[in-house]
This record gives sequence, structure tokens and C-alpha cells, in this order.
Amino acid sequence: MDTVLGRIDSALDTTAAIVAAVDDDRLTAPTPCADWDVRTVLNHLVGGMHTFAAKLSDNDSGAGTAQGWLGSDPQAAYAAAAEIDRAAWRRPDVPTATLHLPIGPAPAPAAALVHLTELVVHGLDVAVAVDRVDLVDEAMCAHLLETMLAYHGIDPYRALGAFGAELPVEDDAPAHRKLLAYTGRKW
Repeated sequence: MDTVLGRIDSALDTTAAIVAAVDDDRLTAPTPCADWDVRTVLNHLVGGMHTFAAKLSDNDSGAGTAQGWLGSDPQAAYAAAAEIDRAAWRRPDVPTATLHLPIGPAPAPAAALVHLTELVVHGLDVAVAVDRVDLVDEAMCAHLLETMLAYHGIDPYRALGAFGAELPVEDDAPAHRKLLAYTGRKW
């Protein structure tokens, strides 16, 4: 569990750098996540961190799909949510916890992988949308893709509409493009 928590910490930091690069005029830019602009992806990402933290704390008071997680300062909203998220994953009872996700109950280690996927993939969505793929951690993208494949793919999440059908990509494409293609994101 410590390894995936370390990866969550790294993903939070990488995504923070990407979010810091988002100017207000780019909030309406389209992303590889179908039908979502940068603001919508960031709102989902920040709301997701609050939701996971609430579930990890057995307190759903912060959970939900609120449209206004970002307020007027997306960077501050992300930073605050990341702090709450990081603390929630470090609770001593987390390794034995069960979280109730849209696909059903999941032990904390599996839920942590779901959360890591959210952070990396949505961070990547934003990076591509604002032309800052230089901030993407290619090794993290490669590792996440390897992990997804090792767990026999993401078809249950495709069925829920979280990911589209896998798209073709060049064999020599960078890891972030392979991850985008695997998750059905068009860029």
C-alpha cells in the first residue's frame, strides 16, 4: 500500500504543477476527455479528491458531484483538496478499509489504484488541453498503463462510461499518448 500511496503523492505533485500552469483563459479549452473542458475536468478532479477523503474518513458530508468545487481560484481549490486528500490516504486505518465506489465495494489498495488513475489521467487531460505536456511524468504514465494491463484492463470502467474504447497509437509514441489512447481519449 505504501508504494501506491507514494505514487498518489507524486501524482498530486505533478498535477499541481499542471494546474498551476492553467491560465483563466484556458479554463474553457477542450480536453481529451470527451465533452469536458478544462474547468469541468478540474472540478471533477477536485471534487473526486474531496469524495475519496470523505469515504476514507467514513464521512460523506463532502462527497457528491457538486458543480462548484473550484470557486474563483482553481489553483487554490486544487491545493486545498490535495492537502485533504493526502491526509486522508495517510490515516492509519486506511490499509484495511473498504471504499464503496461506483463499481462496488473495493479494498483500500484497489481504491487507491482507482484514485491514482483519476489523478494521472485527468492531470494528463489538463496538460494536453493547455499545451503543457512537458509537465507530464512519462514514467508515471508508463507505470500506470502497465498496472492497468496487469489488472486485466479497464473494461468495467469503460462499461460505466468512465473511459472510451481504446484508440490506435504509434508503437513509438510517448507513454502519455499511449495512456491517452488506452483510455479512449482523443487529442
